[in-house]
Amino acid sequence: MSNKWKALLPILFTVAVAVGIIIGSQIEYYTNENVRIPKPGSFPGFGKEKLQTIIDLIDEEYIDTINIDSLNDEVIPEIIKQLDPHSVYIPAKDMNLGNEDLEGSFSGIGVQFNIQSDTVMVVSVINGGPSKRQGIQAGDRIVSVDDSSFVGKTINQEKVLRTLRGKKGSKVKLGIKRRSSTKILYYTITRGDVPVKTVDVSYLLTPQIGYVKIGSFGAQTHDEFMFAMSKLKSQGAKKFVFDLRGNPGGYLQAAIAMVNEFLPRKSLIVYTAGRTYGREDSYANGKGNFQDDEFVVLIDEWSASASEIFAGAMQDNDRATIIGRRSFGKGLVQKEQELKDGSAIRLTVAKYYTPSGRCIQKPYKRGDAEDYMKDIVTRYKHGEFNTKDSIKQNETEVYKTKKGRKVYGGGGITADIFVGRDTLLQTPYYNKVINEGYIYDFAFKYADENRAKLSQFKDWKALLAYLEKQPLLNDMVVFAEKKGTARNVSQIVKSEPLLENLLYAYIANISIGDDAYYPIQNKDNNMIKEAIKQLNK
Repeated sequence: MSNKWKALLPILFTVAVAVGIIIGSQIEYYTNENVRIPKPGSFPGFGKEKLQTIIDLIDEEYIDTINIDSLNDEVIPEIIKQLDPHSVYIPAKDMNLGNEDLEGSFSGIGVQFNIQSDTVMVVSVINGGPSKRQGIQAGDRIVSVDDSSFVGKTINQEKVLRTLRGKKGSKVKLGIKRRSSTKILYYTITRGDVPVKTVDVSYLLTPQIGYVKIGSFGAQTHDEFMFAMSKLKSQGAKKFVFDLRGNPGGYLQAAIAMVNEFLPRKSLIVYTAGRTYGREDSYANGKGNFQDDEFVVLIDEWSASASEIFAGAMQDNDRATIIGRRSFGKGLVQKEQELKDGSAIRLTVAKYYTPSGRCIQKPYKRGDAEDYMKDIVTRYKHGEFNTKDSIKQNETEVYKTKKGRKVYGGGGITADIFVGRDTLLQTPYYNKVINEGYIYDFAFKYADENRAKLSQFKDWKALLAYLEKQPLLNDMVVFAEKKGTARNVSQIVKSEPLLENLLYAYIANISIGDDAYYPIQNKDNNMIKEAIKQLNK
């Protein structure tokens, strides 16, 4: 924020906080021949109009020229910050990026990318997107856009998204550096609809247990989920694992539609209530396709909002066993109101409640979003992610499931079966190469240099069998050494299973996609093992 805005913020913020307070005769007025002072009682803008009056005065009479639109975009977020942590202001320029990942598609060129050495690298080309049709390939480097250089220190994730996405039907010219070509290749791509998946992957964990990873809840989640279940059942699955770990939530209606597939008629799924919004209940209609199927649900500390609604409904109705760690604790409902200039405010208007009546929203202090977000760090330091005994239940908020089991409110969904983070094989060396991104960087380099060979493998099992015969770990250690991380033999030996598994998973993801990444990543996962154990009982 510029110094000019900083100078104005105290004035505007004070006004915003004081909206509706009658100051009247309590104000003392000091006159000067060069200053116009309104008479007491005639000062404009009391009540709800006060903030707009101040902005108009600045626009009309302030000594310097001020861009009022920019001022609004600076000031309004400061006002919204004084509310709860999830109410937000979205400037008009950011509206296009707001819900695209939940809508089922967006308009762009259709590539997944990573920034390596200040260059945009195409990790994969999305099937059904414009780039696929034009011949863009995984491994291509985007070095220019519309004949302007597109490399260097100024390139970041947001800039790439704003540049590559755009209005459907618009064109963008890309300069591509490809390993197989000595010259720059140019492609003019017409932006179009790019499909977005919210169900990341589905496959068989065992001959009779199917696995579905749900990354978020969007407009197409229910359809994607139904397709995944149909596929797994046709392959012989009788029981299921639904993985909501890391799922940040999304559309409430998408979660409700999924829960409806599993509950008998008139089962309460969720209800919402707020100061100006009456209670609204959502019930199962009894037409669900999987009312008799057995399954478990996986959650962790990053499972939030709609994913907590799903887990909470299953827990309170005693429909499924919840496995993992206490979820994030986001139980606030936002309503989006678009403003005249194309910007919008997402304002918290109600709270979610699970069928037993508990609100999953963790405590927060208005205007203190920073402390609110540190709650995850506090829980980590307290040991909650490692041991069940570290979890502090709110004994003042005790509720009962349909069968009478105790569950607790006051923040998040506590799993029925706790599975802590697997830290047994972690070492400082492992954490270093993870945090510095060296494992992924090496995996990308290896996959990029060996695309011809790796493209021969069409499924993860064949690819994994090949990778296990390669000296990948040693090569990665040499790669990390060149980056400044010295090898530590004892720590490398201890963390070898973790390091190799992650290398294999990353290379598989870059070569084949999520269909190969998750089966490898989950192969030795403790939470997956516990899920299989419970379903086999």
